Amino acid sequence: MARRLISVADDQKLRDYLNRVTVQLKQARARLHELDEPIAIVGMACRYPGDVQSPEDLWRLVDEGRDAVTGFPANRGWDLDALYDPDPTTTGTSYVRESGFVHDADEFDAEFFGISPREAQAMDPQQRLLLESAWEVLESAGIRPGPLRGSSTGVFVGIMAQEYGPSLLNPSLDAVDGYLVTGNQLSVASGRISYTFGFEGPAMTVDTACSSSLVCVHLAAQALRNRECDLALAGGVAVLSTPGFFIDFSRQRGLAADGRCKAFAAAADGTSWSEGVGMLALMRLSDAERRGHRVLAVIRGSAVNQDGASSQLSAPNGPSQQRVIRQALADARLTPADVDAVEAHGTGTPLGDPIEAHALLSTYGQDRPADQPPLYLGSLKSNIGHTQAAAGVGGIIKSVMAMRHGVLPRTLHVDAPTPHVDWHEGAVDLLTEARPWPETDRPRRAAVSSFGISGTNAHVILEQAPAAAPADQETEPADQETEPADQETERRDSPGAEGAAEERVKAGAAEDRFEAGAPGDTDVPVPSLWVLSGSTEQAVRDQAARLLAHVTGALAGDPAIRPADIGFSLAETRTHFDRRAAVAGDHEELLSGLAALAEGQRDVGRVPVSGPRPVFVFPGQGSQWVGMAAELAASSPVFAESLDACGRALAPFVDWSLTDALSDPELLERVDVVQPVLFAVMVSLARLWEFHGVVPAAVVGHSQGEIAAAVVAGALSLDDGARIVTLRSKAIGELLSGHGGMMSLATSAERAAQLITETSQADNAYDADLAERVGVAVVNGPASVVIAGEPQALALIAAACEARNIRHRLLPVDYASHSPQVATIEERLLTDLEPVTPHTSTTPSTPPSPAPSSTPPNSTPPTGTATSARPSSSKTPPAPSPTPEPTSSSRSAPTPSSPPASRTPSPNRPPRRWPSARCAAATAASDGS
Repeated sequence: MARRLISVADDQKLRDYLNRVTVQLKQARARLHELDEPIAIVGMACRYPGDVQSPEDLWRLVDEGRDAVTGFPANRGWDLDALYDPDPTTTGTSYVRESGFVHDADEFDAEFFGISPREAQAMDPQQRLLLESAWEVLESAGIRPGPLRGSSTGVFVGIMAQEYGPSLLNPSLDAVDGYLVTGNQLSVASGRISYTFGFEGPAMTVDTACSSSLVCVHLAAQALRNRECDLALAGGVAVLSTPGFFIDFSRQRGLAADGRCKAFAAAADGTSWSEGVGMLALMRLSDAERRGHRVLAVIRGSAVNQDGASSQLSAPNGPSQQRVIRQALADARLTPADVDAVEAHGTGTPLGDPIEAHALLSTYGQDRPADQPPLYLGSLKSNIGHTQAAAGVGGIIKSVMAMRHGVLPRTLHVDAPTPHVDWHEGAVDLLTEARPWPETDRPRRAAVSSFGISGTNAHVILEQAPAAAPADQETEPADQETEPADQETERRDSPGAEGAAEERVKAGAAEDRFEAGAPGDTDVPVPSLWVLSGSTEQAVRDQAARLLAHVTGALAGDPAIRPADIGFSLAETRTHFDRRAAVAGDHEELLSGLAALAEGQRDVGRVPVSGPRPVFVFPGQGSQWVGMAAELAASSPVFAESLDACGRALAPFVDWSLTDALSDPELLERVDVVQPVLFAVMVSLARLWEFHGVVPAAVVGHSQGEIAAAVVAGALSLDDGARIVTLRSKAIGELLSGHGGMMSLATSAERAAQLITETSQADNAYDADLAERVGVAVVNGPASVVIAGEPQALALIAAACEARNIRHRLLPVDYASHSPQVATIEERLLTDLEPVTPHTSTTPSTPPSPAPSSTPPNSTPPTGTATSARPSSSKTPPAPSPTPEPTSSSRSAPTPSSPPASRTPSPNRPPRRWPSARCAAATAASDGS
């Protein structure tokens, strides 16, 4: 018999071990997949010479073969007459007087970003352009900036020039004192974006000279794969505040006399310094597809290396360029023949271009099948000049647009390919004429190169976006889509969203969210509503004009674009400011309404931007049922993704799968399973509410719901919350289970306490004072309490309730939560939870106990907050004085169990209550997730 018992025990240990190993194996496989996962480009924004305000503008410029070079700007205080001298030996002068400029780089809507005029004047224009581009790239991706506050979004920006600050060191400009350091430090270029938007992921400024922005893209991709962030902004900027670069390179005779880069041309005579800013919004491809983002292109691989001890510090190094290309191909798991085109560094110098061309011929030009087209070679610098730290990202934007349009634009200013290259040593053709992108049986691919004067080289391989989801495939909602050029900045058209409307339907992201009668479902015209907003009345009118131009221009005649789709994106993917206007009707009425609004013939209204103050309420155990969350997880990518994250956080502490537990009745009977499962569901429901724009003004947790509340409030990390809920429930199951129970009573807390006293004084009370064996554990409301204690004591109270006609019910648990029994697990918990690191919460967390809390809102809670043995009450005390009184509450539980006391209305106005079931229903009905 003993042997049999040992065998059974060993068998159970083996099963437990195999379960743990299986979970660990799945985690290892998932991690390997993450490290190789492609990165999706979900948004792009840029400003470049030639009045380029958007990726669409840039595409039109290169597609039409236009030259963006102009004369030196007259609005920067440069003495243009004294600056120019055709003799390159004349000190302090430039033999060049034309290049590529962003002529409105001095314009900045400081008020829009909450920056004072004085601070704005001290800010390097490069910082200003980066701020604007960050806003625009988020709107290009259809992501509202507001909900990203507090997120792990990363920022990676390349910048190299520091000319602006010294120009302000003038006694007559003392008004900018105090802001010069933050306005001109390169590190602040990225940090200011994170500060302004509230991003909490990695933020870094990179200076590897002309390869800076491409290095940033590489670093951002790595950070995404390492899960340091879930969204990353990557790009670069260059503004020439002084003519110093032109003067210095004139002494080196490194500039093209006519200010034009003649990339890979026989006539190449030097580079041309120019300006610009480019920004990408990047996500892991799986996340982008789950969330229904429009994927513009995919980053398959990238690499960065260094020239090392080459022939000269600033001279290009051919072998290093070949190595970085091969490293990027290996990272992408591709061969040279898998890439169709390369957007080259191509600066137009007689030394650098031949070295780069030879590196390309030695890599991409080799081993290409005879029946396959050669590698096509081009350079954006021939159109706009060398934009320095913004050059690499500009090459990416050009390449993405070329892949999407299926056209390879020509390289300008090529009289003949440079004779310093043996073009026959490999299959590489210089794009002297535009040509259709070659048709193959695989996705289109392009690579981009950037080489820094410091010796840092970067190479990125891009791939055509995956095929769009079918029109009937529902994906995640509005915040992830984008539409026409409806930007909120007041000073000019923000380009990021232009051209996006025609793609959103093709991405299958908002097809049937308008119920029956959506445009396209019937021949009968259906009215649509378009909403616009801005910080000023003029901003709204400017947006109306831009939207009208976009709809009647780029979108005209496209049958895939429905008015309802545009209306949906205007409503759901844009930040709504207090100046607002709306136009409604059929297609013609919408256009006439926009025209009237743009011309000042229709009013712009003003609405208060402060809406309801929602509170998230996290209940205790008892709201679970077998199969909960399954339907929502299957239909909502946001909810499913959060459940997955919770599952990963729980995995180190449990030997069961969260997915299995949700549908396993036996597992849900265990306290060490049901509490972590409820924790995961509640946290995920909160994330779904937040995704829909319902962000809590405060949170309150009831019983074990305090743990989920602390995570959502930011007081605990998800991993620490998982540690607490699993180890606490394990301790309850192992040390308390079988020694107690709980019973609900339909009476007040005062009457329950009186009942215990009366029963204790009765003749049938057993050997000790009953009040020491049982007590009021939970106050659910004015007439709903739960008592907890020893089973015998509960039986006596049950009999007393029967005699007094008090409704009561024994709860299906064999332990006594919120009773003195819990004190027996305190020592174990203090040891188990020692690694927990509390944080200052970002959301006020209101304690559920009616007694005043010793922990003020927004403070760092002690570890014991989530493990307290005190009685718990769901009576919601008044919100702290600095916080406006909440006007609505959302219950983040699978479904209501007993009515919570949080339903007690405010004396001023009753709160609206929204069980999470409504969020799930709204999700299914309105956004397909």
